[in-house]
Amino acid sequence: MAKGKKCEVLVINQIAQVGLKRFPPERYAVVKESKDPWAILVRSQDLHKYEFGPSLRAVGRAGAGVNNIPVVALSKRGIPVFNAPGANANAVKELVLAGMLIAARNLGPALEFVKGLDGGDIDKTVESGKKAFAGFELPGHTLGVIGLGKIGSLVADAAIRLGMNVLGHDPHITVEAAWSLPSQVRRAHSIDEVLKGSHFVSLHVPLVEKTRHMINAKNVEHFHQGAVLLNFSREGVTADDAVLKGLASARLRWYVTDFPSAALLGKPGVIALPHLGASTAEAEDNSAVMVVDEVRNYLEHGNLQNAVNFPDATMPRESPFRLAIANANVPDMLGRISHTLGKRKINIHNMLNKSKGEMAYTVADIDSPVPDDVIDELCHTSGVLAVRYLPVDG
Repeated sequence: MAKGKKCEVLVINQIAQVGLKRFPPERYAVVKESKDPWAILVRSQDLHKYEFGPSLRAVGRAGAGVNNIPVVALSKRGIPVFNAPGANANAVKELVLAGMLIAARNLGPALEFVKGLDGGDIDKTVESGKKAFAGFELPGHTLGVIGLGKIGSLVADAAIRLGMNVLGHDPHITVEAAWSLPSQVRRAHSIDEVLKGSHFVSLHVPLVEKTRHMINAKNVEHFHQGAVLLNFSREGVTADDAVLKGLASARLRWYVTDFPSAALLGKPGVIALPHLGASTAEAEDNSAVMVVDEVRNYLEHGNLQNAVNFPDATMPRESPFRLAIANANVPDMLGRISHTLGKRKINIHNMLNKSKGEMAYTVADIDSPVPDDVIDELCHTSGVLAVRYLPVDG
């Protein structure tokens, strides 16, 4: 940040004040309108047609999913897109548990039954009518969890504590997630194995090309007869026609989802909620705090944490002068950067380089100030996407 100039942060949608207050007012201007902000914070607003200005350094999503953000286009400019994974995990976990109980105890139809009572001998009507809503208890039943990240692991742990058996599947589970997973979770080697062996199936995967219509017309027939499918993940992970097919054949008894669609509204067996997964004060606060801290750390120190399009790259400062360089993950990038600095007798005190897919990121602490013409040369180096000079007094 230039000395004496405030960093303008554009806030789109409602972001919790507990997070926004973490921007020091002497260095940041948090605004609701700006033609060319340095950073953008967003929740659900679709930014795919948004015209990003030349000053933009970072985009932060106060939540987990980033489908509303043009990540690929921003990556080409070397702009990281931060999110808040796990900040709303407990809120979603609790809603999944509520969904299981609503289905197991037939609470949806039961509520409608009571709502339709019109006086008279209510006690007699209730006693004679309640038999139609008899349900079952959760202990002893099997919950299949597809996707064992933070939310999936919390759901699995809560189900075990309720006396359920848990069958889990995640071919891309991280080491961190594996360590946090309860040991009682049995491993399934495929989605079909989960569907065949579970009374409840809960989905916890991001919406990407490989997970689109993960539940489809072909594998819906593998569900345990009378199963309950819960989707608190993303719309599009399940195919509506497959769900209707499963409900019609009684393979599915209930479909509980946080993503209403026109094709499913009013259909028997569908329990649809209005996207309440992260709609708690606690989740909104947690998401705001996490994403603000990530964006601040990047703007002030060039550190990356939870950027969906770049690797995590965090290095404690060992010099007042720092370069942060976003670049393509191609051979000899470090050599090109080092050569540009070395020929000007600029010494690198410490350096960190990380890569993630096609993207890479380099942080270098420098022993002396870096002249503007050197920064300009780095910007025009083949493979370099963006260069940021971050002196501590900037």
